[in-house]
Amino acid sequence: MLRLIAARGGRLLARPPGAALTPVCSRASSHGEGEASTAVDMSRPLYWNRLDTPLPDKPFKDVLNEEDTALKQKEKGPWGQLTKEEKIAIYRLAFQRTYPEMKQSTGEWKTVVGGIFIFLGLTGLVVIWQSYYVYPPQPRTFTEDWQARQLQRMLDMRVNPIEGFSAKWDYEKGQWK
Repeated sequence: MLRLIAARGGRLLARPPGAALTPVCSRASSHGEGEASTAVDMSRPLYWNRLDTPLPDKPFKDVLNEEDTALKQKEKGPWGQLTKEEKIAIYRLAFQRTYPEMKQSTGEWKTVVGGIFIFLGLTGLVVIWQSYYVYPPQPRTFTEDWQARQLQRMLDMRVNPIEGFSAKWDYEKGQWK
């Protein structure tokens, strides 16, 4: 036990003095083969393609090529001289999708409904398996023959003759009233 404590103390003393004060993320990035993962800086403007934010913080394309730069210069002039295709291209520089494109259904509901049906099917299989292998067999009192004999016995005993089912039995004719 003493050797274990001495070994741990030796490792702590062998480290450089500032190693204990370095943040965990910088030390964790030095482990392993790959590079450290980068986090998104939420303090900088981002492009959001959402219905509830109609004007994102920055345009969709912020790095422009030669054609896009020429189109941006034409945008500063009169818009009557621009063709329809050029207006659409200018719109696509600022926004990735239009509102109708964003409102278009994705078909994700099919995946959700399919997952629900798969879950229900598996649950049904478990219930069927349990009814065969887990639950005991039904008692004999659940059979129709037993229930018919029990009913006849209760009618013979005239159980609850004022308001119960014996009151609805015609004892002279031997049938229900």
